[in-house]
Amino acid sequence: MFQKLLRVTAVAALLISTTFPILSRAAEDSGPIRIYALDGGHIEIANMGPFTDTGENEGKASSLVASAFLIRHPKGDLLWDSGLGDAIADQKDGIALAPGFRATVSTKLVDQLQRAGVAPSDIDFLAFSHMHGDHTGNANAFPLATWLLNQRELDYALSNPTPFGVQPPTFTSYKAVNKQFVSGDHDVFGDGKVRIIKAPGHTPGHQVLVVSLAKAGTIVLSGDLYHTRLNAKNKLVPSFNASRADTLASFDRIDRILKNTHGRLIIQHAEEDFATLPRPPLFIQ
Repeated sequence: MFQKLLRVTAVAALLISTTFPILSRAAEDSGPIRIYALDGGHIEIANMGPFTDTGENEGKASSLVASAFLIRHPKGDLLWDSGLGDAIADQKDGIALAPGFRATVSTKLVDQLQRAGVAPSDIDFLAFSHMHGDHTGNANAFPLATWLLNQRELDYALSNPTPFGVQPPTFTSYKAVNKQFVSGDHDVFGDGKVRIIKAPGHTPGHQVLVVSLAKAGTIVLSGDLYHTRLNAKNKLVPSFNASRADTLASFDRIDRILKNTHGRLIIQHAEEDFATLPRPPLFIQ
């Protein structure tokens, strides 16, 4: 077992070193945009069948990572998604999100931010790919940030009955925080380097984040556009998505953006994608 762990660790280190140019905080300067990958927890799923409406995953168990990302820009810090929630870390065996879905958190998000040299009060902007609970779990920890909210997504998340996967208690601070509503694409810092891109389908106001880095080039953070590499490869649509037609249109749009920018897609829920990313205090630039 120990030898297997060493091999896995060595492979992960090789993937990180060969996939992205990375630097420690000691080597950073105030200029380049940087992305820090944050582990927001993991979800064990007994049956992946609902993650495609054409039967490919029926009866297959798997696990997904609930990742979040800190984008450090010379004009401010953006937190993209916020994981499952640090309170789950205090539960030894995790919690049941729904029948067949168990969530665990091994490292608190605020501790990972601290390793990147950032406190919750330092976050300037908080944005969500969408408002399912595995993306809004720590939202209330950032009441001093300006929340970049999609009005259509917020209306969906607050609808009655509460949609599956939405956990309103995790984002109650939206009532009191500084808010900026985003209805379509949005250039966060006004220089074209960090852009929220409209990509509905999974939910009515779903979005992805496109970040242009000096060395690594264009990175697209998927939100839940795709959940797995299989879904991305075969353009599989989950049965629980809000709109199949909108999902397919978003697949096409984001694929074109990736092609035209020679970008790299990071599937936020795919453990194999997340394994290639450095952890704070290391970053991508």
